[in-house]
Amino acid sequence: MQTALVIGASGGMGFALVNELVSRNLQVKAFARNKEKLVALFQHHKNVEIISGDAFKEQDLMRAAKDVDIIFHAISFPYQDWEKLHMRCVDMVINIAERRGAKIALVDNIYAYGRPSTNPVIEHVRKEPQTKKGKIRLTMENKLKNSNVPSLIVHFPDLYGPNAENTILYETLKNVAQGKKANFVGSMQVKREFLYTVDGAKAMVELALRDDTYNQNWNVPAVHPITGEELVKFLREITGYKKSIRTVSKGMIQLFGLFSPSMREVVEMFYLTEEPVILSGEKYEKEIGALPSTSYRVGLEETIAWMNVRALKSF
Repeated sequence: MQTALVIGASGGMGFALVNELVSRNLQVKAFARNKEKLVALFQHHKNVEIISGDAFKEQDLMRAAKDVDIIFHAISFPYQDWEKLHMRCVDMVINIAERRGAKIALVDNIYAYGRPSTNPVIEHVRKEPQTKKGKIRLTMENKLKNSNVPSLIVHFPDLYGPNAENTILYETLKNVAQGKKANFVGSMQVKREFLYTVDGAKAMVELALRDDTYNQNWNVPAVHPITGEELVKFLREITGYKKSIRTVSKGMIQLFGLFSPSMREVVEMFYLTEEPVILSGEKYEKEIGALPSTSYRVGLEETIAWMNVRALKSF
């Protein structure tokens, strides 16, 4: 039986990956800094070993990676820390994987693709990112490819799902679930992709458990592109939400950025709300099979239900 280590297990995709690995009866090590959050998320899973530690401390990662076959790199950092932390982290993970004889599966986004010259975007398109964060992601990808460690890189669009709090859609969903005034970032008329984390994890674990998928890039698109208007319609039907939803424009983000370093970092990625990258899943479907494809309505229902349960537990 294979053993997997999920680094960043307390995040949205990390949470989904642990759950998917457990559903396949694999032994899982869930690694993150916050032990209390790990316990809250995974204490009822008998196949999950909870390990709290610092991804920048070699001894912590070496301990976590003992007897591990695959390391899922699902850590993300606040935008303002990307330049300082992402390179250090991927170097550490490569070092540990090489010494432990493990493979690496990297949770990646679409930033390295840059502005799309054509949609949908296939894996072999030339990557020419114009943004600082896109260049960082491409450097991470190249570090993995130039290492001696078997690795696979999985590109996901924007995410949503249970425990996926550091996403562009999270605040919208949370405020709708709580009946508060809600915002939507970007135009409500532009079709974009939002991938349900449960689907993303299913596809990524399937790739990671095969031998012939490594040293490649893989795109995992959402079930289909969708407008903000269509998303809001589903949310109103699911929750009975009656309030209007305000559109957050680039100008508003720039204004917020005068007072917030994190918001300043959002500005350069705002183009993705205007010129979205739409991923092609053709390679996955041809070589692996049908992509997991939960409908938006079901995915939103399950995400809102998870938020409501968590809200009840916090009282």
